[in-house]
Amino acid sequence: MGTRLWLCFLFPSGWHGSRVGMYLRTTQRRRRDGSLVRYVQLAHNRRVGGVTQAEVLLNLGREDQLDIDGLRRLAASITRFTDGDGGGQPLPGAPGEFDVVGSRPLGGVWLLDGLWRALGVDQALARVLGARRFTTDVERVLFALVANRALDPCSKLAAAEWASRDVHVPGLAGMDEDQAYRAMDLLVEADAEAKVQEAVFFACADLLNLEVDLLFFDTTTTYFERDEPEHGDGAFRVFGHSKDHRPDLPQIVIGLAVTREGIPVRVWCWPGNTNDMSVIGEVKDGLRGWRLGRVVTVVDRGFSSDENLRYLTRAGGHWIAGERMRDNSPDAKAALSRQGRYQTVRDNLRVKEVRVGEGDAAKRFVICHNPAEAERERTQRDDTIRRLQAELERIQTQRDKAKTTKAAEAHTRAECALRDHPALGRYLRQTPTGRLRIDRAKIAAEAKLDGKFLLSTSDPDLSAEDVALGYKNLLEAERGFRDLKATIELRPVFHRLEHRIRAHVLLSWLALLLIRVAERQTGHTWRRIALELQRLHLVTLTGPTGTIAQTTELTDTQRELLAATDVQAPPRITALQPA
Repeated sequence: MGTRLWLCFLFPSGWHGSRVGMYLRTTQRRRRDGSLVRYVQLAHNRRVGGVTQAEVLLNLGREDQLDIDGLRRLAASITRFTDGDGGGQPLPGAPGEFDVVGSRPLGGVWLLDGLWRALGVDQALARVLGARRFTTDVERVLFALVANRALDPCSKLAAAEWASRDVHVPGLAGMDEDQAYRAMDLLVEADAEAKVQEAVFFACADLLNLEVDLLFFDTTTTYFERDEPEHGDGAFRVFGHSKDHRPDLPQIVIGLAVTREGIPVRVWCWPGNTNDMSVIGEVKDGLRGWRLGRVVTVVDRGFSSDENLRYLTRAGGHWIAGERMRDNSPDAKAALSRQGRYQTVRDNLRVKEVRVGEGDAAKRFVICHNPAEAERERTQRDDTIRRLQAELERIQTQRDKAKTTKAAEAHTRAECALRDHPALGRYLRQTPTGRLRIDRAKIAAEAKLDGKFLLSTSDPDLSAEDVALGYKNLLEAERGFRDLKATIELRPVFHRLEHRIRAHVLLSWLALLLIRVAERQTGHTWRRIALELQRLHLVTLTGPTGTIAQTTELTDTQRELLAATDVQAPPRITALQPA
């Protein structure tokens, strides 16, 4: 292999470091023309399972292209630093010694980058972008934007500064806002017909051995901090039914499909006035070309129209859907009135299967009952009734005391406000004389529904237990939306152009995917993972003879997190530049 030059770095006790025995070694490779090319590497030995193995810390390049004088100066500086006998000296201070010039968090970005490459996102983008050349690596810029959303979400201007100054992003020396926007435009172009999402998801499915037999779909909305919506054909940011309780602001609708493990499969964006009932066909058609095999789609009550459910059964598909119990549907009434015993499947869940209709027209229902939820609803209703009774008695007492027409009208207005109250008015009825009374029949009807929810399915092979538990996993889609809006901070959206808004949502989807993969592989929450790994820093030291970048020593927890995700730990020495 050639001569080995041994180096020993010994840092003071205040550093997150340890004694590292290092040496320079050479390797060689024969080229096609028969000539030999020698490469120089900085390495050290590690004991793994009782066997000593060499680990390469840094590739210095071809031997014939090395700055030999610079290496000699670096070796002389290290010798002066150790005083010739290996004794450590304080780093700051005397001329000729190394000074710390920078320290940036590395661990969180390093983990995300490892998952990014394992999922093949970089390769998927490279395939779509083709042979086009850019002054800045577009894939690295996009990764930096995704990592920013996962670790420290902010605007694209602030994200460019974050990636350039606040953290170390492997392979990216720096970026600016214009490069961020250009990369976002290329991402939307590359994801035409969801090609990027498809490639990334299947890489994720292979990596995690995912079961894609159940897909959970739901929608949410996100609003924009502006008063005026867009107008005209193709308007994107418009008023609509807000699931964020902000009907006064323009919005868009976002759809998300996830697996039973909560791994996001695909994301959609629609104008803000899009109705939930109108998107199922597009969702079904969008996933048809992905060759997912036999898939059961799970949807909430907002999507369970007969037309939508028929569409989901095309090409052999099946569905599990939530049903409305209070809309006077004949099928729902028949299912809820059917007698039968419940089967206990969990401590807080009982199920009962009911079939309504005959022959091919028969519809399969599953009635689910949660005893704990039933007790909670009964207690809340009793409290509401007591509150109503007290309020009605107060109004009647004040009316009896009223001596003027104006005072009587005030109490009539109080009754109207009580009748129109969204929570209290449901248990009231109005007599022919206009007085309000507690509706005992309504209370009895509500009591029969305590703790229950009604499901239907087209799959004849799923057991009632599987149907119930599968539907409860729809909470994973809702959890995905919570993380999009809280952890990844989808809002505020600092964009006004439709393609930039779509790119912003897609970046957030990629961040959610990486977060879910990390959580699934480690068994920890993303908050815990990011907090621990961001304590791993890359420290840059410089002196008269050169500059060196070295990571702080891994803690046991950091090493376990990286091992659980199959991400190789960063090398101790990441850069070595002789003066």
